[in-house]
Amino acid sequence: MSNTRLLASKQYGPLFLTQFLGAFNDNFYKNAAVILVVFHTTAESSKWSEAQLSALASGIFILPFFLFSATAGQLADRMNKAQLMRYVKVAEILIMLGGSVGLIFNNLPVLLTALFAMGVHSSIYGPSKYSILPQLLRDDQLVAGNALIEMGTYIAILGGTLAGGLLIGLPGGPYIVSACLVGLAIAGRISSQFIPDVEAMKPDLTVSYNPIPPTWEILKLTKATQSVWLSILAISWFWAFGTAFLSLFAPYTKLILGADPQVATLFLAMFSAGIGIGSILCERLSRHRLELGLVPVGSIGMSLFTLDMFLTGVPWAANPDNLMTAWEFAARPMAWRILFDLLMIAISGGLFIVPLYTFIQQRSASSERSRIIAGNNVVNAIFMVGAAGALMGLDALGLQSWHIFLVLSVVNAGVAIYIYTVVPEFFLRFCIWVLSNLIYRIKVTGLHHIPAEGPALLVCNHVTFVDWMVIHGACRRPARFVMDKEYFDKPFVRGLFMQGKAIPITSAKQDPETLAKAMEAIARELEAGELVFVFPEGALTRDGQMARFRPGVEKVLARNPVPVVPMALNGLWGSFFSRKDGLALRKPFRRVWSKVALTIGEPIPPEQATAAHLEEVVRQMWEAGPGA
Repeated sequence: MSNTRLLASKQYGPLFLTQFLGAFNDNFYKNAAVILVVFHTTAESSKWSEAQLSALASGIFILPFFLFSATAGQLADRMNKAQLMRYVKVAEILIMLGGSVGLIFNNLPVLLTALFAMGVHSSIYGPSKYSILPQLLRDDQLVAGNALIEMGTYIAILGGTLAGGLLIGLPGGPYIVSACLVGLAIAGRISSQFIPDVEAMKPDLTVSYNPIPPTWEILKLTKATQSVWLSILAISWFWAFGTAFLSLFAPYTKLILGADPQVATLFLAMFSAGIGIGSILCERLSRHRLELGLVPVGSIGMSLFTLDMFLTGVPWAANPDNLMTAWEFAARPMAWRILFDLLMIAISGGLFIVPLYTFIQQRSASSERSRIIAGNNVVNAIFMVGAAGALMGLDALGLQSWHIFLVLSVVNAGVAIYIYTVVPEFFLRFCIWVLSNLIYRIKVTGLHHIPAEGPALLVCNHVTFVDWMVIHGACRRPARFVMDKEYFDKPFVRGLFMQGKAIPITSAKQDPETLAKAMEAIARELEAGELVFVFPEGALTRDGQMARFRPGVEKVLARNPVPVVPMALNGLWGSFFSRKDGLALRKPFRRVWSKVALTIGEPIPPEQATAAHLEEVVRQMWEAGPGA
């Protein structure tokens, strides 16, 4: 399903629109309130500087995420999430009516109270927004759903921020803004009515309205699965990174570049557009499935382009008394390097964040998903507050904004290395993604023949040392690969094979104990409902031709009678990783981005899956494929 069709669908469209309107209204109100107080001072508000008020507003908005995310997660697991979102949208209308009073009378306590209430609204809405996606979408739509949500949210943040700043300054601005805020809240309530109802995941869950015990409980819940916990830490780091960047726009623009607020707004627009582009690009590059290999790509880009912003240094002498306009800034060649870096940082951020959200949704139990996402929101808030405190500390040490770009680049690289070391699945998927998208151009036919769930045995001809990575990259589900122990034990790559959960095997003549352990491991994985992949030829081809299939596959099926999915690889013979002209390390690298075809046939019932029959089926597909 294309993104346009997904947005127009009854399953997803209302949720996207409701989220977009809510994010727009949050930022519309917040920026309008800050500008109203700063530029239309009263005796009450004159005590606050622009920087102080901006920090105060951010703190008040974030505070509810500490206080109410845990309760929100419990409510989302206990209730129909669509109905909970409708209740939240009714509350938004009431909050915006109260905020309108504060805007019209320029009353700071009322404005801040409404801002706190909007933070409560967002903290309760957040867990439902992400945890409902797996109930509304298929697994192969989740990446697209998350990508569109991220894109829409950042566009809404940009649009709301700009609208709040522009409209509040017009004659009668408070009245215009108030009408828009209430109108958008009503529109959000109407759109929420069309979000499909979903089943409550844990209707017997006891909801605690004391925020401290459930907050501690959901934090323990998020740490129960290490890969999920580290993904939450990675998402939280992204929000800290983004918070730092957004906070640096104003001082960097004025003090380093000598430019006016128009340029800071241009930076915000570039950053928001970049996140949207990166989110959609992530969905395209991942081929509509969860692709953890893009997370390292995103983190590398974030560090490299942030480092380049540091390397631009102070590009020219700034004049604080004569600030450049956006047009004057754009006329300078170095400005385009800065804008490009900023855009690429944001695009990299989109590639980084979307797979992580999808990963959490897929790896969390449905009965706990909302609470885990609520825990994610709590940790996000902690990191964002920490980022603000760290910026204040670095400023006190005398670091200028362009120096802080170096700090962000180095810390981001350190965070990435730590996560990929502790959870090597990310690095493994990165290697597979590079192989599948940069070294080879892989065309997959018949992917729907691999069962979406349940056990199956996958068989294929064996051409290169990286066949398992090529097939792993094409499959939507993880598969356990059976491979020759001699190659499994090779230095430098053994760790990679272990992270890929490969199963080493030998012949009975070589090592009967290893063979017995391999057969036990295969049976265990199939009984657990996993996919297991074998190369029935037993060895790499030495001449590019298929060899006979050995009867070991029949022994596997005798113990675990599961469907067998035949596959055929074409286009890999003669590549660097094949045996043509010797071993890989003894010949020059060649055939970058060469075409490879993977053909997947219909599942064969276990009673028909003899070695001879499987060989015949795979051979026919291989001979019919390109370049056979």
